[in-house]
Amino acid sequence: MSDSALETAIAQVEKVERGQAPAPVVRSFFDEATFTATHVVHDPATRQAAVIDSVLDYEAASGRTSHTTAQKVVDYVRAEGLEVQWQLETHAHADHLSAAPWLQAQLGGKLAIGAEIVRVQSVFGKIFNAGTEFARDGSQFDRLFHDGDRFAIGGIEAIALHVPGHTPADMAFVIGDAAFIGDTLFMPDYGTARADFPGGEARQLFRSIRRLMALPDATRVFLCHDYKAPGRDHFAWETTIGAERRDNIHVHDGVGEDAFAAMRTARDATLSLPNLIMPSVQVNMRGGRMPEPESNGTRYIKIPIDAL
Repeated sequence: MSDSALETAIAQVEKVERGQAPAPVVRSFFDEATFTATHVVHDPATRQAAVIDSVLDYEAASGRTSHTTAQKVVDYVRAEGLEVQWQLETHAHADHLSAAPWLQAQLGGKLAIGAEIVRVQSVFGKIFNAGTEFARDGSQFDRLFHDGDRFAIGGIEAIALHVPGHTPADMAFVIGDAAFIGDTLFMPDYGTARADFPGGEARQLFRSIRRLMALPDATRVFLCHDYKAPGRDHFAWETTIGAERRDNIHVHDGVGEDAFAAMRTARDATLSLPNLIMPSVQVNMRGGRMPEPESNGTRYIKIPIDAL
């Protein structure tokens, strides 16, 4: 069975490797509080850029938000004279709140996510009893990407790949020779993402990972998270497809689907939910916007009891 989207992504990376297309410049910002890497990728010729997986600071005890982390992105973009075309989300994160709407107000850019966000909105709209006023059609976003959709960052070719398994809506964005893969893989010494959230599935995650691993070995891979593997004393969020295929402790070459699914399912059963899952999903399923104010003018985050 032909995978034309993957073939296009492979050809795109190979053009950069051969010097026939420009390589994007990537600057990453790591938020240690949520272990999240935000990436700013730009075309050095046109200075056009995308911001990928931004972070809104949120203090759970007080419910207060701030923009210290996102402001670093703003400062960098302005200092480098970049023009932001896109605010990209690899999926609706369960471990941090998105700062994309605030960054849009500061820097511009279309807000985009995978088209399967509608499945996430349907499931979590019910869990949080969001009501009929919460649209479950993805309309909170400027663009919904489908598998194989092509776009550009300035003069650099880009393509969206649907890589479900962690959630049904996960996307990887291959921009030039750089792949931004969200929560599918971690650094080779840490392994892979969990697959036990609603709509997640370990076998589907395996197939998505193997699809990504078909990209050329030299493809630069930018991760959304790092948690420091045992024995490593620094955070890291950039690797290569070749390193993942060779060294990933969960899914290196030679690991089969049955073995991976058994490992991932057993491991997931031992994991606690992310600390910020309740605020994160409620906000991120709305495109990074808070729930509407109630009659007293205050916005509220709901915590369903015994629901997850």
